[in-house]
Amino acid sequence: MLKKLLLLVAVTTTISLSAIAASLQDVDNSFYPYKNSTPSFDGLSVGMTINKDNVEQFKTILDPAMYQFIKAGDTEIKVGETTSFDLHSSYVEATKASLASVKLGDKPGEISGSVSGRPFPAEPSLDDPRAGEKLAWNYKYGYNWGDSAAIMPFYWKFRNMKNGKLERTLKFNFHFLNFTHRTQQTPVPAITPNPSNLFRGIYVQVLEPFDVKNTQLLIQRFEDDLKRDNAYLYLGFQRRVRRLSSGQVTDSFLGSDVMIEDFEGYNGRISDMAWTFKGTRNMLVPMYNHNEMTLDTESHKDEDGYQVVAFGGKGGCFPNVTYQLRKVYEVESTSVDANHPISKRSHFIDAQTFTIPRNITYDRKGDMWKSWSIGQAHPDHHLPKNKGTGVAIDDAFTMIDLQAQHCTTGQFKGIVDPTLTPASKMTVQNLRSSGT
Repeated sequence: MLKKLLLLVAVTTTISLSAIAASLQDVDNSFYPYKNSTPSFDGLSVGMTINKDNVEQFKTILDPAMYQFIKAGDTEIKVGETTSFDLHSSYVEATKASLASVKLGDKPGEISGSVSGRPFPAEPSLDDPRAGEKLAWNYKYGYNWGDSAAIMPFYWKFRNMKNGKLERTLKFNFHFLNFTHRTQQTPVPAITPNPSNLFRGIYVQVLEPFDVKNTQLLIQRFEDDLKRDNAYLYLGFQRRVRRLSSGQVTDSFLGSDVMIEDFEGYNGRISDMAWTFKGTRNMLVPMYNHNEMTLDTESHKDEDGYQVVAFGGKGGCFPNVTYQLRKVYEVESTSVDANHPISKRSHFIDAQTFTIPRNITYDRKGDMWKSWSIGQAHPDHHLPKNKGTGVAIDDAFTMIDLQAQHCTTGQFKGIVDPTLTPASKMTVQNLRSSGT
């Protein structure tokens, strides 16, 4: 009897250890997908240019919108070397610490056991009906901007894509702060006190031009995903704060081609969407070393010498950056609200960083409407302040309205510095005091 009991314990222990080893291997595979090899594609080489003459050969490693742009001659892309964007080791270790505890709830928007790190590091499966939801949680609790960061300054340009006319330039400061799920900047894993149980705050201030100067936006996202965000807008010319309704986050933001919900690739709750995993693929996406790109030498040069990425292509709507062949998860999101202005988004999520370098938005009829790109710069080839942070730096975006032939572009100076974004910035009181 004792022998049988000891044998059972040994078998159980072996199974448990095997499960832990497999899970740890999942973490390693998730964070270091290029440790042993990098993706390749027949005929593709670093340094080559994909244009309308050869795009058919590479159609399967391009998303549908980018393929369409290149085929029409609107842009061309240069291929860069596939490089590893290693996230900070603290985030990786936090993922390991939570391996056995993270679980989805009974309905979308419910999760338990996630303190910090990547909630679901295992490779997604098409056989898992909730794989898309798990990938969405990985994005929400990802390391995008780390625990906090600022974009100072941030230039948005509105352009007529048909003739390239620059219609308007807005200059912003953007700030991001995680109250919970923190791994690297003190305090970890959470800022206390946090009486409202906030997960994240986003604060935006317009600096120029004069007619919208001091317009401010504050988004307070709760740890409870089923609880609707608090969103506030301060209008400088009215000198008052007003609360935004849920419908206003899908309106044009300050006349641009961007909704508040579009920020960072998706800026909403998990529970606002139904998520479907469509598969894993190798795809060309805008990820690169900022210091090696074509930079804007004509405008926006800061006192420290920093220069933003230049734009070109049709209408000046495309960032002049290189594209890497990388492992990508394709996830489709559809709104649970029948009144939502779009039918779906196709998100192309980078499998290593869980940022969203490419998105396609479809209108209510199901036609392709808008194309989102956000270039990701390696932190070790950017500002000295960003070196070693493990943050894939948002570096240049474009939102192209294919139907209106119009675009909004963004040029960043992203800074990972906790002193720039104190918790006090994420308050309604700050809107009032900063607007006077």
